[in-house]
Amino acid sequence: MKKAMLAALAALFALTAPSAAEEAAMPADQPKWSIAIHGGAGTLDPDRMTPERRAAYEAALQEALDAGAKVLASGGSAMEAVKAAIIPMENSPLFNAGKGAVFTWEGRNELDASIMDGRDRSAGAVTGVTTIKNPILLADAVRTESEHVFLMGEGAEQFAATQGIETAPPEYFATEARREALERMKAEALSALDVDTKFGTVGAVALDMEGNLAAGTSTGGMTGKRWGRIGDAPVIGAGTYADNRSCAVSATGWGEYFIRVGVAQEICTRLRISSVEGKPDRGWSVHYPGVENWTTDDYAEFDAQMTADAVMAEVKQLGGDGGVILVTPEGHALFSFNTTGMYRGRADSSGMREVAIFGGDVEAGASNTPDH
Repeated sequence: MKKAMLAALAALFALTAPSAAEEAAMPADQPKWSIAIHGGAGTLDPDRMTPERRAAYEAALQEALDAGAKVLASGGSAMEAVKAAIIPMENSPLFNAGKGAVFTWEGRNELDASIMDGRDRSAGAVTGVTTIKNPILLADAVRTESEHVFLMGEGAEQFAATQGIETAPPEYFATEARREALERMKAEALSALDVDTKFGTVGAVALDMEGNLAAGTSTGGMTGKRWGRIGDAPVIGAGTYADNRSCAVSATGWGEYFIRVGVAQEICTRLRISSVEGKPDRGWSVHYPGVENWTTDDYAEFDAQMTADAVMAEVKQLGGDGGVILVTPEGHALFSFNTTGMYRGRADSSGMREVAIFGGDVEAGASNTPDH
């Protein structure tokens, strides 16, 4: 990570960190919750985004964010909030998950999803399903109703039938825009990256009032994928990971690189290892005046942001791009992406509610690191 980015983050935290008096006034035992969502990261050009299209995406993100936040605000679990947030995005043709998924080379919509509970690290995943309306629900059924973690294709759909999971015909998932992308790819001998201006994978991460974390991810993969290609979204540890000891992560991007880095678990593992009682001594006060006044919570947020940025830098160094969302046990909802944009949003029990799209829409505690 570049020193300039670290300095900017340090300055940000110096400005936004609560004073000692403010922190003392906050009820120590006040239950809190937090959620972050994404709808894909990629090459997004503000000049090509019409006001109408931007409004449509922002409304879709807000709907998903509100659905998850409602669950958490009413005392619901992180697992239920993750599913509640992902389902509206799977139902929206704007994203590459469920309805509106991209086409394979053969002209099919093949869907993947995964979900993980940070309490016990139970997980469920499915890949290559073609008739499941909401793959995130099937992934969760694998987690709770089978002895397995990962099911594929026909077998996964047979299992879905035993669980009463809602199905839909192939035409439900298909959209003309996605079909045109496949046709253009074939006609012009393009790569998936040439026809997909963004990775439309969707995901959510959450912390509930009981202090439990959860993560989920759902996708249609990459346009024109062949030979049963599987990306990171359904792979536990690459596209999805949750552990109450460290964080919950959902990823979106060029899956092959996220698998090679093991992005989701790598972030959580680094945070678990770096977790210590009190303020970690990393020599930060030498570089950032005022850092010595940060609270332990401030350090935790800064540490989480730097960790996510560092792992995304590794993805970039290998040649991949995309982004992640994460929530920490302290309730920090963060983003890190090395692309020009990422459809994203976050909310928490303090009243924060925000959605954003482009890299310039940098919120407090969110990092866009395209220069890595």
